Amino acid sequence: MKIISSEYIKSAVLPSQFIEDNLYKMALAGRSNVGKSSFINSLVNRRKLAHTSSSPGKTQTANYYLINNSFYLVDLPGYGYAKRDKTTRASFGKLIETYLLNFRPQAVMLLIDSRHEPTQNDKVMYEWLLYHFYTPYILLTKTDKISKNQMSKSLKTAKEYFSDAPHPPILYSAQTGQGKQEVLDLLQHLTETDNLTP
Repeated sequence: MKIISSEYIKSAVLPSQFIEDNLYKMALAGRSNVGKSSFINSLVNRRKLAHTSSSPGKTQTANYYLINNSFYLVDLPGYGYAKRDKTTRASFGKLIETYLLNFRPQAVMLLIDSRHEPTQNDKVMYEWLLYHFYTPYILLTKTDKISKNQMSKSLKTAKEYFSDAPHPPILYSAQTGQGKQEVLDLLQHLTETDNLTP
């Protein structure tokens, strides 16, 4: 796939604000500061399409990005950031749950920081997704910050824990472009397959 257009469409907090149309939707989930915004920007070759921040937990809405006028990336709020108050964290969880349970995107990509083993929150999210009939695609981010040996270890750990995932975990770096073509190929396959479904 070659990305020729990308556009921020809207941010949603309430169910009435979520987009309901026939276009394919890939939701992006992950803990706060895992690099979802950097992933989006690197994938579409635009530095500031998605807002990045040094303050974890900044994204508090579901943000829709229209790609090639044919599918959406839906950036969901990050989870598990301890410095946010409990009420705010609960609302993050409620927004994610409401969207995934009631609006059913065609796929979910779960982003995991490659520098660390999956956190308890990562594991809970993965199990929750499986329970609700999603089989999430796993993206291991920030691989430019670790050695090749650490990458191999991170990949092995992810393959063992996320063994039910429909695709092998993808090592990704927004800085070097590692894994970008693999993600683009995956998106092309998924969106084309969806369009062929009656």
